[in-house]
Amino acid sequence: MKIGGRAHNIGEAEQIAKMGFPFVEISVIDSLKFFKEEFETLKRIKEEYGVFYLAHGPEEGNAWEPEILKKKLLPELKLIIDCLPRLAIKIFTIHFWMDERFIDKSVIKDKLLLLSEISSYASDKGIILCIENLSESWSDFLYLFEKIDPLKMTLDIGHGELLSKENRSYGFINKCPDRIKHVHIHDNFGGDSPEDDLHLPLGDGNIDFSSILLDLKGKGYDNNITLEVKPENLVKGKKIIEEILLSGSKKK
Repeated sequence: MKIGGRAHNIGEAEQIAKMGFPFVEISVIDSLKFFKEEFETLKRIKEEYGVFYLAHGPEEGNAWEPEILKKKLLPELKLIIDCLPRLAIKIFTIHFWMDERFIDKSVIKDKLLLLSEISSYASDKGIILCIENLSESWSDFLYLFEKIDPLKMTLDIGHGELLSKENRSYGFINKCPDRIKHVHIHDNFGGDSPEDDLHLPLGDGNIDFSSILLDLKGKGYDNNITLEVKPENLVKGKKIIEEILLSGSKKK
């Protein structure tokens, strides 16, 4: 598995590349800004440091209004996808909230059509579209995977700890391991609100990373892991992950 870092801006991207990480997951929030203001610098960083990129899309916005998503988010995602091959980006992660506890089933049905369209659009461009778990359980996503063949997922272990007695990562790993194409990792203390999504350094919260990562490895996962923490905490996090994977045994 390759371990990289999340960059929310150009400065962080270069900082992570300088630290020797093999890849940087960049935030692509605005297609116009990305291509006109950021592309050339990102290209230089890629060539100078030998990194590769993954991309993370903009926030969904109003998750309860499919028509707004269709008119605003969908076209923007397509424009971003059009730009990604220029930096050889193959993985594109997006937020698309599909938790039936909070989103009406009729809305989910409409959003499913949008997700199917954007997933097919990405696939035609040679890009894997990954939906990131927010508060959803594996059953929320299994329905999507049954309907949308090219759709994959980014397993966010930190998000799995929220709104749940047991980290929801276990369910995704056991029920749909073949759909997990990327992983986000960060720490927290659980909780039931967006404010509890603290993105702490690994080991500063209470998530059992050892058990989760070894379950993931046991299911054959051997793709990339993005540390979603501040750049100054990346090296510590990388060491923790490597020690867990090397040890091969869960903490008791």
